[in-house]
Amino acid sequence: MTTMMTTEVEERLGGDILFQRDGSVAWLTFNRPDARNALTFDMWEELARVCDELADDDEFRVLVLTGAGDRAFVAGTDINQFKEFTDPQHAIEYEQRISMVTEKLERFPRPTIAAIRGYAVGGGASIALACDLRVCTPDAKFGVPISRTLGNTLAAGTVARMIDLLGPARAKEIIFTARMVDAETAHGAGLVNDIFEPDTFHESVHELAQTIAGHAPLTIQTFKETVRRILDERGPERYEDLILKAYMSEDFMEGVHSFLEKRTPEWKGR
Repeated sequence: MTTMMTTEVEERLGGDILFQRDGSVAWLTFNRPDARNALTFDMWEELARVCDELADDDEFRVLVLTGAGDRAFVAGTDINQFKEFTDPQHAIEYEQRISMVTEKLERFPRPTIAAIRGYAVGGGASIALACDLRVCTPDAKFGVPISRTLGNTLAAGTVARMIDLLGPARAKEIIFTARMVDAETAHGAGLVNDIFEPDTFHESVHELAQTIAGHAPLTIQTFKETVRRILDERGPERYEDLILKAYMSEDFMEGVHSFLEKRTPEWKGR
């Protein structure tokens, strides 16, 4: 059994991820506020490692994921890392990495809470969707604006979670229009469980986590796994052809460079 008993903030990856244990509740903070907590590939891998370390810790009951500062939960994957996507395997390996981490989070044997302030965009939305509960502040924004920005595509697991939470029509609307979903709309659609005020956000999330941590752990764990298995029976088909169609296109490279150059992309459909 791996035990991470500490009341101190543990810095990982040079401080890009912070980890803190508060009794039976663990807090993982994505800590790149100047980049709106955009994730490097190493940060994706570190999230998976934390899940592995905590999975067999019997003293741990709830994992809270949040972002440093008040501007973003996670504003997707750091776009700079896409500049070298020149080989089909780069695209496949990237989506496999994201799928591995989000599936590991979804299958995590304890309850998970995404505590969202500001933007949960792209990969950040994928992480939030893989959590059991999502709570946010009134200024939170959710979205996957890739049809406007990068021209890539989504892993099938993320699409399945969007459909489960929002239904196919609303999921298509979010991708087709590339619009951000505000907190009230997200709450009404069932994407968000609750909206907490900014001044008491941490305390409200802490209270929610402690409430869950105080209940029968096996009831919660078995119910979570029952829900996952029922949903998993509709597992998606293979989708590597769709990944390659998007990531190996001229449009994707145009999206990456235009994003970094802060200009409007010129889509060609190829």
